[in-house]
Amino acid sequence: MKRIGILTSGGDCPGLNAVLRGVVRAASNLDWEVIGFHDGFEGLLPEGGDSMALTRANTAGIMHLGGTMLGTTSKGHFITKVGDGSNRSHVPPAVLAQTKRTLAALRIDVLICIGGDGSLTTAQQLHEAGIPVIGVPKTIDNDLEATAMTFGFDSAVACVADALDRLHTTASSHKRIMVIEVMGRHAGWIALYGGLAGGADIILIPEIPFCHERVAAAVKKRDAEGCLSTLIVVAEGACETDGKERFRSTATEGEFKLGGIGAVVSNEVAHRTKKETRTCVLGHLQRGGAPTTLDRILGTRFGVHAVEMIAAGKLGEMVSYQNYEVGSVPIADAVHRIKLVLPDCQMVQTCRAVGISFGD
Repeated sequence: MKRIGILTSGGDCPGLNAVLRGVVRAASNLDWEVIGFHDGFEGLLPEGGDSMALTRANTAGIMHLGGTMLGTTSKGHFITKVGDGSNRSHVPPAVLAQTKRTLAALRIDVLICIGGDGSLTTAQQLHEAGIPVIGVPKTIDNDLEATAMTFGFDSAVACVADALDRLHTTASSHKRIMVIEVMGRHAGWIALYGGLAGGADIILIPEIPFCHERVAAAVKKRDAEGCLSTLIVVAEGACETDGKERFRSTATEGEFKLGGIGAVVSNEVAHRTKKETRTCVLGHLQRGGAPTTLDRILGTRFGVHAVEMIAAGKLGEMVSYQNYEVGSVPIADAVHRIKLVLPDCQMVQTCRAVGISFGD
């Protein structure tokens, strides 16, 4: 009998509970036990671990729920990577030693780490320290290398598309410009996919620097064509041609908090077009709520495959989704750099073909 440890780390997102349920179901078929650690990697530090047994009974009926039944955190003793990854640190030796003691005391054979780029960077360091780990990619930003898609992304895109559907009617009624700010610090996947799905007219993303005058020109062009309302999607990390990001506050640990670019764009466009504008910031609405059917299925497949990887002895690897199939890659291959939107990729070309401006 094996005993699997599992934790959810970093920002929450829809689909985490589906992964937990998938792991428990697949493990129980092999008569393996699953122990869940509370609040991410931090649950490994208390004497004996802050943990609970995960069973078919207590994971029943959780797949449709957002968030994570284990809790999570993006702060604490295990932070090894922030921002775009240019600033990395190492898990302190004392923390690694305590982690090993906790896992030994609980007789944990393998630790499944569910997280994004930063959390998997930590998982890689645990692997290098001799701790058997399996990675499961999780992020609404869809910015992890070595996997075509992460669960949580589709739910975030659905949230953006739904918001645009609602804003379209009020924008049309009042002939207004609606600016919606969405998540996306370094990668514009949510803005790109959500904007296209929701019928946005202008999309501003970090990978394509924009100019306020050209954004205003796109609005004026729509007015000249008889389209008197405009929907603008702005990723929180979108940069003007001067390359400056907008921060709403600094942080003593973890990430700097981006925000405010939506209001800047709204004010600049209003000044240049003399049109009435409104700004909407979706914020953590994109992280919350029930997962889409795609994220429920993807999360379940990821969880099941993580158990299959343990059975096959594929330690130090991460679940990966490519060409509609779930496989695995070394964790190190997934965390060396962020997956960005290529300015000339097919999705951007599709957006341009249907008249969407990127303000460039």
